[in-house]
Amino acid sequence: MFATLNNRPMTNNKFEEFSNEQQELALFAKILSHPARIAIIQLLSEKKEIQTGNISDFLPLSRSTVSRHLQDLKEMGIIKGAIDGLKIHYCLDMTKLNEIKNTFSHFFECSITSFVCNCK
Repeated sequence: MFATLNNRPMTNNKFEEFSNEQQELALFAKILSHPARIAIIQLLSEKKEIQTGNISDFLPLSRSTVSRHLQDLKEMGIIKGAIDGLKIHYCLDMTKLNEIKNTFSHFFECSITSFVCNCK
């Protein structure tokens, strides 16, 4: 099975009636739907690795808010953390990011590139 955000599926009670690919795509979209999480991913991409407390120095967010977003990113496997004393060093999990990229690419290539609108 695949990761779920906050260990729960989407709130739709018919969630399991959709294909695994659709569910996975929706979960990826959900995790990427907040600008703070996008900013954290971009920051980690630029810095390669950063300590927990230092992330809030680069963003207009409190440490507790950053911590919550880090938890969501970690649950989806987008980031990894290594404990060093009282600090956690975070970095991107490029395997997971490539999986997300491929999932979205496949979706757009299969679903949209051949689409022709017949609306008038």
